[in-house]
Amino acid sequence: MSKRNYSYLQTGVVVFVTALMLFVFSTVNTKAADTLSVDIYGPGQRKINIILLPPQTLPEGKYSGAKGNNLPLPSEAGTFEGDIQKNLAYLPFLNFVPLSSILGGNPAHGVTPGDVDLKPLRLSKVDLVLTTGWEIQPNEEKVLKIRVIGTYNGRTILGKQYSRVTEEMLPLIADKFSSYLMKILTGRDGFFDSKIAFVRKTGKNKEIFTVSPQGRNLRQLSSLGGVNLSPNWAPDGKKLVFTRLGSRQHLLCIWDKSTGKIDQKAFPGNTVIGPAFLPDGNLAVTLTMNGDSDIFLVNGSYKPQKALAKSWAIEVSPDFDRTGSKMVFTSGRFGNPHIFILDMVTGQVDRVTREGKYNTNPTISPDGRFVAFSRQTPLGHRIFVHDMNSGQERQLTFGPGNDEDPAFGPDGYFLAFSSSRSGDYKIYLTTRHGDSAMEVPTGVGIATAPAWGKADKS
Repeated sequence: MSKRNYSYLQTGVVVFVTALMLFVFSTVNTKAADTLSVDIYGPGQRKINIILLPPQTLPEGKYSGAKGNNLPLPSEAGTFEGDIQKNLAYLPFLNFVPLSSILGGNPAHGVTPGDVDLKPLRLSKVDLVLTTGWEIQPNEEKVLKIRVIGTYNGRTILGKQYSRVTEEMLPLIADKFSSYLMKILTGRDGFFDSKIAFVRKTGKNKEIFTVSPQGRNLRQLSSLGGVNLSPNWAPDGKKLVFTRLGSRQHLLCIWDKSTGKIDQKAFPGNTVIGPAFLPDGNLAVTLTMNGDSDIFLVNGSYKPQKALAKSWAIEVSPDFDRTGSKMVFTSGRFGNPHIFILDMVTGQVDRVTREGKYNTNPTISPDGRFVAFSRQTPLGHRIFVHDMNSGQERQLTFGPGNDEDPAFGPDGYFLAFSSSRSGDYKIYLTTRHGDSAMEVPTGVGIATAPAWGKADKS
């Protein structure tokens, strides 16, 4: 929770599915992946040099009435090349090598290792080469073939083929292929097919929106009017909870993907803030059941069960690891707001932050190792990450403006956060290594409070 929201509480005011069935996938060759793997969770991340070669029209594909092998590329070829390059630019461990630096120019006349002269690529220290080729079948259907080749062993690290390709499919194909490549290089995926919920100001109101990390599929989920805050995804991506500041009291809102409807629940007291799902479908949320702002466990029937974090001070902003065995939260029990972690099995509470006088908005990585949070510094709010194994902290963002509301992605590597560095608050992405921030296109209006969720596979 940002400083403005924390202080606010202190005052007591409270049709791609069908298209996918037509995809034909080739097998993935990972024999060479071990020599090109990237440790994105270690102390540093190795840079891999990659080159994207211009698309090819494959000789076996022919347009109606065309003669010879010098066939024109379909318009989709340029579109897909742009989509895949934009996607891979989100992976900071990839260093793009320009074709202009390769001696002799384009060394490819196809997509397979045998179609690419790897010698000039090795001389330019290129590790990976990505090729795309297009076939046009007799019935005019388009086939897209993609390969990622290791230059030093000449093997296909990743190969895919997509049939009956239309221009509408290309962004989804780019997402899927990029996800496969990230999985091979890092052992983790989830970024390219995830989604981010956030709060966007529309006129005088604040509503809940969703968008992909690349800025695609922007959608407004709520149209309730007033102020809606603190979105949080269910682990399976099928529900979203958030807080609505009603005219008389706060309300817990639950959006259901299957119906598109939003259910609203009231609780004793005036405060319902910062709801968060546990893996079992239960919720943790700050309520004023007994006058104090404490974090309560709420069951699937939306009935309060017990206090998870309770003190004389304000307890807010719960977040859970993948197993639900650890809960991080913000508490003012020692005077200033600091970050704490609760062992859900033993009930033991440990203090995470000891530096700074204002630490808020904790988020815990899915594996429970890292806790990111916002700290007020002399230069503004900044995002920090705390390693629970070593106890070391590291500053990830450096402004300008304020950086707040961190949220770990489903891979535990990327973080989303809101920042005023461009003037108005917008959503940005970084990694737990503090790589350069990239803005997420969220449309017109102030955007804050990102919540990262897995894609719903149904």
